Amino acid sequence: MNQPSIRTVVALAIAAFAVYLAIYYWPNIAGFIGLILQAVAPLVYGAVLAYPLNILMSFYERHMLPKSSSRVVARVRPGLSLVAALLTLVAVVAIVLRLVVPQLIDCVRLLIDELPVALQALFSWLEESNLITPAVVESVTESLGALDWQSHASSLATTVMSGVVGAVSGVVSGTATFVLAFIFALFILLNKKALARQRDLLMERYLPASTLARVRYVLGIADDCFHRFLVGQCTEAVVLGALCALGMFLLGLPYALMIGALTAFTALIPIIGAFLSGAVGAFLILMVSPVQALVFLVFIVVLQQLEGDLIYPHVVGSSIQLPGIWVLAAVTVGGGAFGIAGMFVGVPLAACAYRLIKNDVYGQRR
Repeated sequence: MNQPSIRTVVALAIAAFAVYLAIYYWPNIAGFIGLILQAVAPLVYGAVLAYPLNILMSFYERHMLPKSSSRVVARVRPGLSLVAALLTLVAVVAIVLRLVVPQLIDCVRLLIDELPVALQALFSWLEESNLITPAVVESVTESLGALDWQSHASSLATTVMSGVVGAVSGVVSGTATFVLAFIFALFILLNKKALARQRDLLMERYLPASTLARVRYVLGIADDCFHRFLVGQCTEAVVLGALCALGMFLLGLPYALMIGALTAFTALIPIIGAFLSGAVGAFLILMVSPVQALVFLVFIVVLQQLEGDLIYPHVVGSSIQLPGIWVLAAVTVGGGAFGIAGMFVGVPLAACAYRLIKNDVYGQRR
């Protein structure tokens, strides 16, 4: 029977001691890891933000004087393409806000105006139904009179102030992180060719040839899946929002442009987004007419069926080559683990894993 070598025994002892130290000093280690993650968060967010911006920037690079061989054009093309991409993004956001915010303000005003009338009608109905009697009113009044309002008001004021301070601190911290991430994303995009060369040099220097080929193969499929998903998801969102607005115009429903824009925006979230826009739209129309809200619900259900059976499989599903059941599984698992971000990232990750496994099973790797 072969005896373990001294090197193996020493390695196991060191590993066991390292595990012991990690368990014993885990609070300190966790705090240090959290500090490191907080420090690199703007860089990570910047890299994530740079990826979708690069898709739009690459589109302009391909169509901005593509046949020109001038060095000046080649030098200024990346900067001009980045500016065009940012202006396009700002224009889209401005259009969505222009369509949504004014009508949303009108809806809130209508809700405020109608709320007293609705409350009065509710109390009248409760009195007519004998659900509110003088004895109930007297009991509620006695209960309210017995409360120590001064102490409750003081506690509420303290809670509100702490909440406000925490919210302001969070907004300031979030704004600073976003600004740093945005600046880092711009540097990545302006220097993407140099960064790509540096990445290739490092990989070629420190990875064996077989590992290097495998890494490039996996990264290529991941990039293709994420690129196809983002383009397909945006295309599907525009189509769905336009169909929603057009259908509401034809049916004579209110807030057509706002709900259409909201539907296009929420459609970026796979599967769940359509339900969110439907619920918000039904509530807003309900403030105007319950009958029209019911018509809208029927319309949005039909539109969601149309999206699930025709639009999404052809626009997004076929582009990422992922069956519908795995799309639903990816959204469910990703949303349960990481919320909205998990829903958004889960689908292309699942598509990447599905394609890698499929290619490996059927021997389609090249």
